[in-house]
Amino acid sequence: MKNRSIRYIPFTFPGIANVHCAFQTRRGGNIAFSAGDDPARVAANRESLRRILDVGPMAELEQVHGDEIIFEPAPVHWRTSPHAGQTDRGDGLATRRRGLALLIRTADCQPLLLAHRSGEYIAALHVGWRGNRRAFPVSGTERFCRRYGLDPGDVLAVRGPSLSPPRAEFVNFDAEWGKSFRRWFDSASGTVDLWGLTRSQLLEAGLAERHIYGIDLCTADNSDLFFSYRREKTCGRQASLIWIGDRP
Repeated sequence: MKNRSIRYIPFTFPGIANVHCAFQTRRGGNIAFSAGDDPARVAANRESLRRILDVGPMAELEQVHGDEIIFEPAPVHWRTSPHAGQTDRGDGLATRRRGLALLIRTADCQPLLLAHRSGEYIAALHVGWRGNRRAFPVSGTERFCRRYGLDPGDVLAVRGPSLSPPRAEFVNFDAEWGKSFRRWFDSASGTVDLWGLTRSQLLEAGLAERHIYGIDLCTADNSDLFFSYRREKTCGRQASLIWIGDRP
């Protein structure tokens, strides 16, 4: 998919036409104020993304590679940095508010977007490898369902572009992960199947296998499409968003 005009990848859950997902590419520009870019340029990139997607208010977090999920977050201004001291810290957002876009920033980590089949409840999780180690796909989904009284069998999930299994190398696997994750570790290549691990954790949370989707594009391998910390170290971030729109 080498197309420099692709600014975002849309996704719609089957049967939930009013819930919209979008995975931004680097062609839309860096949307993270913490990546060293000119703040005015970052603000312009964010405003451009808002206009292209035709979405209204937005919520995001100061992401900390943890497992905290914020329910019914307050909207923040698209041009405001989440590191300005006025934004909640955490790695998950959930809402039933129509029109509020939940935004996750990534550059190799997995953006995980959830929607209830009713189209009335959504969540967005930032799942780095530390999030996988904490089983955040499990705990985040369970708390999402508990808060809104949902059956996890009625929840759908999509994982966005992120670090693919062949590129997820961990040279200190035993110290960083531990024995309980060894089934996901390929000792020959020193890599961890993060995509498979997330899928397994969603199944553990109660999702049906047919309700789990993935955008299997590697951020490290597709330099024309995505920022990648593994590849570049100093780089921007792309946005992944989910919001509830009007019913068709």
